[in-house]
Amino acid sequence: MAKISKNARTDRATVAGSKDYVKVIKAVKGKTNNYSFLEKIVHKDKVQDFLAGKES
Repeated sequence: MAKISKNARTDRATVAGSKDYVKVIKAVKGKTNNYSFLEKIVHKDKVQDFLAGKES
């Protein structure tokens, strides 16, 4: 009996949708002139909305 890799048994069709999401990091200036960073995973079509501040 041949060995089957555990990676070969995964359903690639369900994982394919995860490539539509990206991690976006935005620098935000605080009241005391310090910077903090917002990290969020958003759909690649919504990146400009997140950077413009129109996140939903």
